[in-house]
Amino acid sequence: DMIRYAAERYGSDHVAQIVTFSTIKARAAVRDAARVLGYPPAKGDQIAKAMPPLVMGQDLPLAACFTPIPGFEARFADAQDLRTLYDQDAEVRHIVDTAMGFVDKRRQDGIHAAAVVITRGPVLDYVPIQRKSGPNASLDDAPIVTQYEATAIEKLGLLKMDFLGLRNLAIIERTLEHVRRLHGVDIDIDHVPLDDPKVFEMLRLGSSIGIFQLEGEKMRQLMRRLAPTSFDDIAALVALYRPGPLSENVHNDYADRKNQRQSVRYDHPDLEGILGETYGLMIYQEDIMRVATKVAGFSMTEADDLRKACSKKIKEMIQKQRQKFEDGAEREGYGRALGEAIFDKIEPFADYAFNKSHAYGYAYIAYQNSWLKANYPVEYMSALLTSFKDDKDKAALYLAEARQMGIRVGVPDVNESLADFAPRASGEKEIVFGMAAVRNVGESIVERIVTERTSGGPFESLYDFVRRVDPLVLNKRTMESLIKAGAFDSMGLARMGLVLRIDEIIELTLSRRKDLSLGITTLFAAFDGDGGNDWEGTDVAIPPVEFEPSLKLNFEREMLGTFISDHPLYAVEHLLVTKTDGPIVSLREQAEDVGNSHQSFRVGGIFSEVVLRTSKDGQPYARTVLEDLGGSIEVHFSTKSFERVSGHLAKDNIVIVKVRVDVRDEEPRFSGLDVEVLHVERGDGELRLAFRPQDITPTTIARLKELLQRFPGPSPVILETGEDGKAFRLGADFQVAIAQVVPELRTEFGRHVIRA
Repeated sequence: DMIRYAAERYGSDHVAQIVTFSTIKARAAVRDAARVLGYPPAKGDQIAKAMPPLVMGQDLPLAACFTPIPGFEARFADAQDLRTLYDQDAEVRHIVDTAMGFVDKRRQDGIHAAAVVITRGPVLDYVPIQRKSGPNASLDDAPIVTQYEATAIEKLGLLKMDFLGLRNLAIIERTLEHVRRLHGVDIDIDHVPLDDPKVFEMLRLGSSIGIFQLEGEKMRQLMRRLAPTSFDDIAALVALYRPGPLSENVHNDYADRKNQRQSVRYDHPDLEGILGETYGLMIYQEDIMRVATKVAGFSMTEADDLRKACSKKIKEMIQKQRQKFEDGAEREGYGRALGEAIFDKIEPFADYAFNKSHAYGYAYIAYQNSWLKANYPVEYMSALLTSFKDDKDKAALYLAEARQMGIRVGVPDVNESLADFAPRASGEKEIVFGMAAVRNVGESIVERIVTERTSGGPFESLYDFVRRVDPLVLNKRTMESLIKAGAFDSMGLARMGLVLRIDEIIELTLSRRKDLSLGITTLFAAFDGDGGNDWEGTDVAIPPVEFEPSLKLNFEREMLGTFISDHPLYAVEHLLVTKTDGPIVSLREQAEDVGNSHQSFRVGGIFSEVVLRTSKDGQPYARTVLEDLGGSIEVHFSTKSFERVSGHLAKDNIVIVKVRVDVRDEEPRFSGLDVEVLHVERGDGELRLAFRPQDITPTTIARLKELLQRFPGPSPVILETGEDGKAFRLGADFQVAIAQVVPELRTEFGRHVIRA
């Protein structure tokens, strides 16, 4: 919208989006080199799998795997497997040496997500341009894009603007609309208090799913470790969760120093005045610049040049800046050794570091999201679900979060639902599914239903509904879809009984409507004189028969894309928590970091899709979709694995799957290794924890007690101490909600303490 506005305001020939270039990263380079040199793909995979794990999706530079490069020394040891392979295998040396020439070369161009150039005269008078069309799109309608990237645009002195569209702003606005409609309250979101205790309690618990910048699992782990108590802490979280600080462990140092688990240290006492509020750590770009002016005597312009040199990763420029910084430190009386030590911290950190205004701007939106979620949870989650209604995995994640918050999400209801998700008008802690999300029910159909309900009041019965709504609503496909989705459940009618009679009901209703439009009435209506019996004879008895529970749920999923009124996994939720290494959404995040390390995980869910296939040489294999309460992944079973688990690969089986994670072209692939079918048993079960005797310290006991009491629930806790198989059942005061406490226990003590 902003780009369109700029084009309308300044002229379409004065505005263009800016090109961006993607470069070849280390893993892709070795695979490309292997392919070009004629080696089998497995050889390139072998090298890629020996490389260090990714940090926030970022490769360690290939050169840094073989030489300790300033800023990457801490990760040099992680590349030992690659160096060993390189030393022992001549083919690997050939591939890696060739790949060194590929790294950071441009692979392809694209359109920058936010950057736009606005020129005084036509753009073509200043820079070369092109039209970039997407697949199956007309070139005439394609956006105009520069052929110079952003740095060149800036050097030419042209006006470059970043138009960053944030979905969260729309979520905030929609939440405010719900609050206004239901509570009659106009909230000025830009003036809510920035010290709301409810917000910080929510964030300290890591309950930030659905919050801008703060919802990733690792971010939530960091939040629990850091325990934010102020708006400044939220800004620090945003700045710390970046590749530079993460690679240097600055995020954990900050959290530990804030909570007195680590002493605050400064490279020199003179830096306390600069880094005091960040516990002696550089976390913003401004910190780098102020340290440079203090230690090396840089002007602010020179300090900004230093920041740019590090962020652009241009080796020659960085070396010049290093020399200048160390010379300056010596000149200012701090000594060359201190200058070298500080620059070693600056170099990797400046890469991807946020400036303070950026971090605080993002933190402000994150706080507004958090304030609404903490104070108006039903309204906020309704807006969130609407925003992601077309994203199956995100919608599943947020539905699970709503349930975790004690918010019921109900099936669509012709007497309550709007087009999108909305809070139930009665004020109950419930969200009603939007009717537009029902398969075969479009926006225009929903508009006709809502319009009639608004003007004529709620529908008193199914017959009242079919007699009042626009005839376009009364087609078999639409009505059957609404029935199977549960949209008439509130009228006390069985879904199967309705499906069996809906054809007859529609036929009789439309026939009588036609008669009435022609002035034809019934005998009784003619005698009554008021038309009260116009519909006499059109009521159809609806049998009180219902679909078998699993079929009813499957129809619901077919219509809504997910289970709503119940879920097959609710019965085994406690087992999914204790017998797996985490939910699917967590596995997806971890896949970014494990790279091709062949690491395996246990993950659980229901097979929502199973496709059996045969290879060219006649060998069977399978592609499945595994779905849990918060997301789904594709799991592939090779011929070797298929032979072992084929008896368990059936649609709707509830299973625990051992998967191996591999990454190809920056996309994770999940390979199934083993499958265990879970037997459905109601009840919450018990939680068994195992600690070695030497690990049971007063600190451990205090922390364990704190975590167990933070998440009270119905499940007893059994503590195994490792001494002669002894186990102790903890008292009722320590009964827990398994789903909430297990992720915390894993983070604090490691996954090995959880016993299935």
